[in-house]
Amino acid sequence: MPDRTPAARGFLLDLLSTLRRGAMPVRALVEAAALFGIAEGSVRVTLTRLLAEEMVERDERGLYRLGATALPLRSRVAAWRDLGTRLRAWPGGWIGVFAGSAKAPRALQRKNARALALLGLRPLSRGLSVRPDNLAGGAESMREELSALGLAPGSIVCALRDLDPVTDARARSLWDGAALVAGYRRHCRAIEASTRRLRARAPEQAMVESFRVGGAALRALATDPLLPEPIVPARERDALVVAMRDYDAIGRASWSTFLARHGVAHRGAPVDSRALAGGVLA
Repeated sequence: MPDRTPAARGFLLDLLSTLRRGAMPVRALVEAAALFGIAEGSVRVTLTRLLAEEMVERDERGLYRLGATALPLRSRVAAWRDLGTRLRAWPGGWIGVFAGSAKAPRALQRKNARALALLGLRPLSRGLSVRPDNLAGGAESMREELSALGLAPGSIVCALRDLDPVTDARARSLWDGAALVAGYRRHCRAIEASTRRLRARAPEQAMVESFRVGGAALRALATDPLLPEPIVPARERDALVVAMRDYDAIGRASWSTFLARHGVAHRGAPVDSRALAGGVLA
């Protein structure tokens, strides 16, 4: 289990993303951050920057919540519990995205790359990224979600049919199915081992460990390309979702006393997802 200090930006956004309603006082953010070795000064400086970016909001009482800029990504990450509902049978077609010129500003290129990666698209040829057309809603839904995630206006999102056999085979090879399956199994083992350890952990230790272990699994699910059965066996991904649901309940219990003490309602356990910190999830 990694023990490095998380970046203040990602930590704060992950913690705020667990709120069910209301907001979190700065003293709670500072106290929680201290468990991970993040200094109070770093918390306060980072909050100021996040406010300027509209990634967080502050009310008149000095309480913080996620801002409008962060909400599309939070919705994407929060969908891990019901990944199966996003899928439909795959007839063999593809979704293609033409996302602008290589001469576009680097900031725009990074934003495009993040949006495409989060929805499982991979470059097939210059300017064209693809994924199997197996997500509910097809091209129209993909177009809306990519736009919400920041894909450049004017990008073309469309269904692709009847690729020639060579190109179709190359498209199918863009993802390493064996590596995905190995990752699902690795995270399941880590969750199982952590579940055993947490029973003997002090409350603060349980908070830290559940944040790290749950976050690693959540990153895998949030960035999963949701490939169809011919490319990746769905049962392996489903097993991780089930394990993470159980682990989330354990993590929520680990954090509940701390959050209740600060009057914070939360929907799930805080985890190190790095989803909102900027860039493509790693």
